[in-house]
Order: sequence, then C-alpha cells, then structure tokens
Amino acid sequence: MQYRNLGGAGVKVSPIILGTAFFGTRVEEDAAISIIDAALDAGINVIDTANSYTDGRSEEIIGATLKGRRDRVVLASKVHFPRGEGPNDRGNSRYHITNQVEISLRRLQTDHIDLYQVHRPDRTTPIEESLRTLDDLRQQGKIVYYGTSSFPAWQLCEALWTSNRLGLAPIVSEQPSYSLLRREVETEVLPVCREYGLATILYSPLAGGWLSGKYRRNDPPPADSRLGSRGVDLAAPEHARTLDATEALQKIASAKGKTLSQLSLAWLLAQPGVTSTIIGPRILEQLQDNLGALDVTITDEDRTAIDRIVPPETTLV
Repeated sequence: MQYRNLGGAGVKVSPIILGTAFFGTRVEEDAAISIIDAALDAGINVIDTANSYTDGRSEEIIGATLKGRRDRVVLASKVHFPRGEGPNDRGNSRYHITNQVEISLRRLQTDHIDLYQVHRPDRTTPIEESLRTLDDLRQQGKIVYYGTSSFPAWQLCEALWTSNRLGLAPIVSEQPSYSLLRREVETEVLPVCREYGLATILYSPLAGGWLSGKYRRNDPPPADSRLGSRGVDLAAPEHARTLDATEALQKIASAKGKTLSQLSLAWLLAQPGVTSTIIGPRILEQLQDNLGALDVTITDEDRTAIDRIVPPETTLV
C-alpha cells in the first residue's frame, strides 16, 4: 500500500478508503466488523462515515469495532443533513455542528475525529460561521483536520479565501462524486483542488454500481443490487448510452485480465490530483476485488481508449 499525503497536511492516507454508508442496514453488523478487520489487515488506514449514515448506526459499529486499535485509523466523519425535526437540527451552523460533533464522538467512542467534513454546502449559514466553528473544534482537540464534500469550485475558493482572511487553519480536503461515468468535476473542482493543494477523496467511484460489472443489457439486475432494489429496467432506452459505455469499458478491463470495478478504480487513482477513493463493499469478496485495483497499471493507450468511450466532462449517471 503506497500512502499519500492528505492534501497539504502531513498525515498519510491509503489510496483506498473504507466507506460505511450502509453499515447497519444493507451491511449487517457482523459483516461490517469482518469488512473493517479485513480492510485494516490489507493496509487501509482511513474509515469514512457520517452522522447521518444509517441513523448513526454506522458510527456506533465503527466505534465498537475499533476498540483497542483506534490509533491505527484516520477516522473521518461528516455533518450537515437533518438529524431531527427542528429548524436547527441540520446544516452547517455553529449550533448544529457543535451538537453533532459531540454525538459523533460518543458513538465513535473516541475523543477526536481526524477529518471532520461538512457534508454539503449550506446556503443559509455564512461560511465564516462554519469555518470558525470547525477551527474552534480543532483548537479544542475534538477534530484534527476539516474538509468539505460536494462543494462547487467557487465555494471551495470562498472557504479558502475566508480562512486566510480570518487567520484560520484552511480546509484540507474536498470529497466530490467522480467516476468514469461522471467526469464533470474535471472542469473546475479538480483544478481548484490541485491549485490550492486540497486532497480529493472521491465518493461513488463505481457510479452507484454501474461500474461494478454486475449489470447486463438483457438481464434483470440482481435483486440485492442497488438497481435491482429500485426495480430499474436495464432494457429501458434511457440506459442505452450508459450500457454502451460500460460494455466498452468491460472489454478494456478484460483485455488486461481485470474486472470492470478494478479498471474503474485504478483509472481514478491515476488521475492528476486524486488522493484517494472511497469504496463501499457489502461483502468481503467486493473488498478484495476493489483492493485489486492497486495492482492495475493504466497505460497511455488505456487512457486514450477510455477517453474515446467516456470523453472528459461526460455525465451518464
């Protein structure tokens, strides 16, 4: 495992990060514990969660599982989405962030969160308030670094400029959605992150399962898959372009003796400015398959062929 710096920070992070959005629902507790154990054994040293994942159950499972080995993990969580019915039970206000960080710390059974991220922008809270709150938590030792998720480029610039103006520690990372089927972040977000030294931690790298290799044009999606659980009809005309792309990408992967998911993850990790990508395995076999991406070399010929199939700025899902 070749570790990378978290943007301009000194902490080292694994190129593959364990995502836990379904721990406690689609991934039952026993399976989640096995996945965490296997991920740590493989060298993954970052676990990503959020206060909203499975109504807090994800954080609870992680906290219980990491007892006695918390120091092996860079623990990342997030805050923003509604956690109650009240008008202040959501967003990036000082009120909400300070309440929720305490709840997350209790669930995670730790005294600090290594990377605390605002899960989405908040139109109703001044960015100064959010950043001052995060910096206060950093100075109190409750968080170590802070970052953002799904921020457009202009709001990343605003956050960096505001931190500099106020003399606060800057954000260190952005977490955008990025995959072979969704490349629009290449236009502005990734260039901003590269220019200002922000880590990019990617979510949905397999495009919600489209790049997992499990979907076939003439077959119904597996019942336990994301598309299957939603009753998606793969024969519907609106999916034709996406399936054209995945079938062509599958041929490239097969020619290299790799799975489509491995090719997809390896391509992302080879993109300029990308730090790490989050995976969300539901079973150990998916974890092992995803880890195989670290052994894939993306050649110039691969890049050219992939760009013909899914040109830069493509958005198919």
